[in-house]
Amino acid sequence: MKEIRPAQEKDIPKIENLLEQILLVHHKNRPDIFKATGKKYNVQELTQMLNDPSKPIFVATDENDSVIGYVFCVFKQKINHSVLTDIKTLFIDDLCVDEGTRGQNIGKKLYNFALNFAKMEGCYNLTLDAWADNAGAVKFYERLGMKVQKYVFEEIL
Repeated sequence: MKEIRPAQEKDIPKIENLLEQILLVHHKNRPDIFKATGKKYNVQELTQMLNDPSKPIFVATDENDSVIGYVFCVFKQKINHSVLTDIKTLFIDDLCVDEGTRGQNIGKKLYNFALNFAKMEGCYNLTLDAWADNAGAVKFYERLGMKVQKYVFEEIL
């Protein structure tokens, strides 16, 4: 890995490929919820996100400046909520490493980059969602020191 930097429009095709890779992981684990094909974000949405400071996207690149991973972030803050305190959160919307470069600590580096970014931005915490059936992701985040904040339960009808 060469560096982690803000995503650019030129990165969109590779980001789309990574989004497809992560969709297949989710589809494999929960085909009842996730389709085998499709896009979480289209090109227009990705372009808008790249220009939205409340939704920073960072990419990990190799020596050729080719994207080998990403972390999508979203700033969240509830102000004047009736029961929740006013805290600023950096939410990791998505984190993916190219299947060809997994096992090289790139995911850990992307996570730590987001963690340090959240600290620099004055956030109280860093949060994310992980599907319970994605045991690899759950173990990965636990190894990084993350703790469960809440559970979402389901009963399939």
